[in-house]
Amino acid sequence: MRKFYEKNRVWFAVLWIVLYCVVMTNLKGNFGYQSIAMLLGINAFAVGITLFVKMNHLEKECGIASLPRDIGRFLFFIPMWILATGNLWDGFALSYRGIEMVCAVLSMILVGFVEEMIFRGFLFKAMLSEERTSVAIIVSALTFGMGHIINLFAGQTSFETILQVIFAIAWGFILTFVFYKSGSLWPCIIAHSMIDAFSLFGADNALVDQIYIVTTIVVAVVYCIYLARIKVETNNEI
Repeated sequence: MRKFYEKNRVWFAVLWIVLYCVVMTNLKGNFGYQSIAMLLGINAFAVGITLFVKMNHLEKECGIASLPRDIGRFLFFIPMWILATGNLWDGFALSYRGIEMVCAVLSMILVGFVEEMIFRGFLFKAMLSEERTSVAIIVSALTFGMGHIINLFAGQTSFETILQVIFAIAWGFILTFVFYKSGSLWPCIIAHSMIDAFSLFGADNALVDQIYIVTTIVVAVVYCIYLARIKVETNNEI
């Protein structure tokens, strides 16, 4: 796998994305996020990615070696983390109970880690070494958003899927910009895990959900314009 990674890092990332989408679609459609099967499946991805990164000393390359050195210089994380609470804006309601809720929460936290690693740590960094920064950011964000189309095959309605894709694309730009500017993937992993985990605790209010999506799109535009103008010293500068 190391040779494949060194030979073509972009296709290496694509392989992980395809494998992840196929496996997760089947697990979600057949068992659900609250199942032991889902938790074991996503945990296998998390362990596999972590072992590959550690065995090949890619922690720094993938942005998980450490948090930004001077966290005070990166206060621009705050709007992202505030926006990540949006699934709680429509009230509080448990999606599951007991052990099912525990499994679902753990699965969602791991989803945040795995998806950030494959879409940002692998795909974005691979493209950043071969393409212009703008191209790498756009492809990473769009690929992340379009990847949510797989939820159609897990029983989700077309309308819900379209909204989720738009929502995910907006978040894709935010997360990619933050990673690029900070050099650390951990703030993105935290935000991503918050979004997914909080979705299990939020009430189902269609109007508030749509407001959250629109707010995310507006914030993404303003936030990314702001981040694009920030000058910081990171290992990502080219």
